[in-house]
Amino acid sequence: MTIRQKVLKTVYPIFMWMKGKDAKILENEHKAPTVAFHSLKATMSNGIVYDFAQLKGKKVLLVNTASNCGYTGQYDDLQKLHEQFGKELVILGFPANDFKEQEKGTDDEIAQFCKVNFGVTFPLMKKTTVVKSGEQNEVYQWLSDSTKNGWNNKQPSWNFSKYLVNEQGILTHYFDPSVSPLSDELLHELKTKQ
Repeated sequence: MTIRQKVLKTVYPIFMWMKGKDAKILENEHKAPTVAFHSLKATMSNGIVYDFAQLKGKKVLLVNTASNCGYTGQYDDLQKLHEQFGKELVILGFPANDFKEQEKGTDDEIAQFCKVNFGVTFPLMKKTTVVKSGEQNEVYQWLSDSTKNGWNNKQPSWNFSKYLVNEQGILTHYFDPSVSPLSDELLHELKTKQ
């Protein structure tokens, strides 16, 4: 862990407290997607294709991540969620370098950093582009295009934006980066049966 990363990890709780007051949460009124979430695929950091068909019947939390961000401490919280809700919830991390060069590492370096410093065992995808552009990842195209997901056009506002998809493949929520993975709002949604 670099000095910058150690400092960010140390100040993360203060950062979350300060930013949490302005947190944005968007909620779907259960409009169905026009493109099935479970038809999507993504490539994991190890090169294996991850077929979303295997996610049927589980909630899925998709998070764009970065190793040099004020929110990088959320890896700890995401791992706790993974351990607590592992049978009902799948967390998918999408490392991206879309915001101020905060994810410069290779896929191997990112995976190693997450494992060594935060004990991450949930799936990490290949480093990708999550913001709207010609290079935007197919999954993030679905998450941020209402003609595909049924209602949401919000792309990630920063690293650690969170999208929650329910057991039926419906995008139910968007949570700003300042919403902790262990927030009351997110935990309430994870405990609610759809």
